[in-house]
Amino acid sequence: MSLPLTLRLALCSALAALAPAAHAAGYPERPITLLVPFAAGSAADQLARAIGTAMSEQSAQAVIVDNKAGASGMMAAQAAAKAPPDGYTVLITTNTTQAANEHLYRKLPYDPVKDFAPVTGLGKGGQVLVVRADAPYRSVADLIAKAKQQPGKLSFGSGSSSSRVAGEMFKQLSHTDILHVPYKSNPQAVTDLLGGQIDLMITDTATGVPQVKSGKLRALGYSMRTRSAQLPEVPTLDEAGVKGYDMSYWFAAYVPAGTPRAVVDRLHEMLLKATRSAPARAFYESSGCEAWTSSPEELARFQRDEAQKWGRVIQAAGIEPE
Repeated sequence: MSLPLTLRLALCSALAALAPAAHAAGYPERPITLLVPFAAGSAADQLARAIGTAMSEQSAQAVIVDNKAGASGMMAAQAAAKAPPDGYTVLITTNTTQAANEHLYRKLPYDPVKDFAPVTGLGKGGQVLVVRADAPYRSVADLIAKAKQQPGKLSFGSGSSSSRVAGEMFKQLSHTDILHVPYKSNPQAVTDLLGGQIDLMITDTATGVPQVKSGKLRALGYSMRTRSAQLPEVPTLDEAGVKGYDMSYWFAAYVPAGTPRAVVDRLHEMLLKATRSAPARAFYESSGCEAWTSSPEELARFQRDEAQKWGRVIQAAGIEPE
C-alpha cells in the first residue's frame, strides 16, 4: 500500500535534512586539497603545509597543497570559488584575496564574500622592511634621504597585496617617490632583491626574517606598532620616523559557498586542532606570526571590517584600481 502524498513529502524532507550530516559523518573520505594563492616558500604556503601535515595525521587522508600563484592571488581564489562545495577544496589565503583585491582591481573573477563560506582564522602577523645586506642604507632615515635625492630611481618589489599596500603606505607617509615592481609572490621578489634587481621591499616576516637572520638581508623597520619578538633590535617604522605607520596581515581558511554546514563544522574542528599541532607551532614561532582562530561567523564579521579598513588604506595611499 502506498503512503499518502503528505507523508512521502515529509519523509523526503527529513532524508534531505539528514543528508549533509550523513555526509559529514564520513568526512573526509578522500584526499583534501589546500589551495594556496602564492608560490612555494611564501608564508601562506608554509602555513598550509604545516596545517596540512596535522590534518592528514588527524584524518588518515592525504592533504595536498596546490600552489596557484599569480594575479595577486586571484587565480587560486577563482579556482576555489568554482570548486565543488563538498569540503575537499579549501582555500588557505590572506587579506590579499579576501579584503584588499576588491579595492585594487576594477573587476575580480570571484566575489570574496558571496563565493565563499568562512571556516576559521589561522594567524596574524607583521611585515619587515628589508634591503640587501651590502646596501648603503643603515636606517630608514638613510633610505628616505636617498629616495628624496633621486625621486623615482629606487624600486620596491611586492608579491602580495599586503606587501604592495605596505610599500605604497611607506611612500605616502615618507613623502617619497619609489617605483613599484610587481611579482607573483614575495619569495620571488626577495630573489630579485638579493640579485640587485630591486632596492627594497616590505615583506611578511615568514619570508623576510630567515633572510635577515642568515645575513643576506638587512631589516630597517617593522610594520606594526610594537616591535617584533623575532627582531627586537629593529625599530618599528613609526619609531624610525614614518609617523602613523601600522600595517599587518592575516591568514584564514575558506571553502566554496554552498558547502554543507556540517562539513564546515567538521573542517573547522580539524583546522583548530591543526593550529595547535607541533608543525603549526613551529611555523608560528619561526615566522613571527601569532596563531589566531575564530568561528565561521566571527571570520565573516572580521573580513567585512578588514575589507573596509583596507579600502580606506588603499584610497589614502592614492592607489588607483587596475
